[in-house]
Amino acid sequence: MFPHPSILKSRLKGVISSLRAQGYAVDGMHDALNRLPSSYDALDEFAHRLADLPLRDDWPYVEPEEWEDILKECDPERPTSAIGVLSSQDAAARVETAFLSSVCGCILGKPVENGAVNPTLPTLRAALEAHGDWPLKDYISEAVRVAGCDTLHEDAWHTCRENIHYVAPDDDLNYTILGMLNLETNGRDFTWQQMRGLWLKHLSASMTWGPERGILAHCILDHLGEGTPDYPSPDQREWVRIFNPGDEMCGALIRADAYGYACPGDPAQAAKLAWRDASFTHRRTGVYGTMFAAAAIATAFVERDPLRVFSTAAQFVPRRSRFYQIVSDSLHEISVARDWQDGYARIHGKYKQYTHCHIYQECGTLVNTLRFAESIDDGFCKQVSQGNDTDSFGATSGSILGAFFGPGHLGQRWLAPFHDEIRTGLNLFYERSLSALASRMASLPSL
Repeated sequence: MFPHPSILKSRLKGVISSLRAQGYAVDGMHDALNRLPSSYDALDEFAHRLADLPLRDDWPYVEPEEWEDILKECDPERPTSAIGVLSSQDAAARVETAFLSSVCGCILGKPVENGAVNPTLPTLRAALEAHGDWPLKDYISEAVRVAGCDTLHEDAWHTCRENIHYVAPDDDLNYTILGMLNLETNGRDFTWQQMRGLWLKHLSASMTWGPERGILAHCILDHLGEGTPDYPSPDQREWVRIFNPGDEMCGALIRADAYGYACPGDPAQAAKLAWRDASFTHRRTGVYGTMFAAAAIATAFVERDPLRVFSTAAQFVPRRSRFYQIVSDSLHEISVARDWQDGYARIHGKYKQYTHCHIYQECGTLVNTLRFAESIDDGFCKQVSQGNDTDSFGATSGSILGAFFGPGHLGQRWLAPFHDEIRTGLNLFYERSLSALASRMASLPSL
């Protein structure tokens, strides 16, 4: 019934690594873990000990987790209400475009998404040039495998351009749809308990990774107690702190899109919805990145200056956090870059240690993409060409680009291969028409 102690011990090793990156005093913790017996009680006690470790004395950052504490650390000049107003028709059309652009960006990036390889711009350029596909202007060809990119994603067979006949299942798109279902079902005051119910109904473990899989496992085990007086578990708020490595990675950020769609022109509301969702599974940078992405999408609907889209979104991030420091620096570097490849070189040169799913470099490339994008498709092609988590950030960039450029700026050739069909990885979700799903997304601002 329970995970083998060796699995729990492996997760605790990951937790220690996560805590070290977050500034906690973890010296000696690996040795202490190695000395533990294979005992559930001993591992649980050690997990709670880790959750209560103090920050290092020399840690310079302030990175709160609760909503009110986060707001106190954000820019006091941030907008607290809508920064622009769209008609209901314009908002719906832009949301629909944002969602469809996200789908295209996701599928474009899916064949070359590989966490073990962490593709970079030079790697992808070499493979694409060998096949005559540089600069990238179409879905990835199967031929890039022959051209030297021999580590294509396992789903490459139905997301390479020769084989695309529908929108293939992907976790990024699953979470956008799940965010839509959350708002449709539970409204803007949704709770973690309601999220828990949606996850149990719609998510399968095989379509989750990192903290999402860990928290889903918590939900499933807790669900065994249904009908008992203390169901659901009273310690639900503790789940994110215990046996939960990777709590600063991008799994929550890819859940931001629906909250941005729901709040066109209102980054404050988008950031709050994103915080509530993200904090179910993530902490610190994992949460801030989600708030940043949702606020950027919401801002892109009404702001015409690409850099101001992101400087506005950054106002909803604690100013003494690592995330804010790196995003602010990225904004500066992109503002003085000559072109998008120079922008990439500046961001990658400083932050290349933050690879696939580690948010910092990838959020810098989002800024780079929007600043130099000539159109929606030009933008998500630039985003995917910058590597790292190509499908996730292809999707996020698509949402931002679609909101920014609006309807009429996504070429039909990007949608035609899907034949209006989307196949998701969600349980008990039966919509197969991409256009019908886009229409549902377009209704989010009115909920």
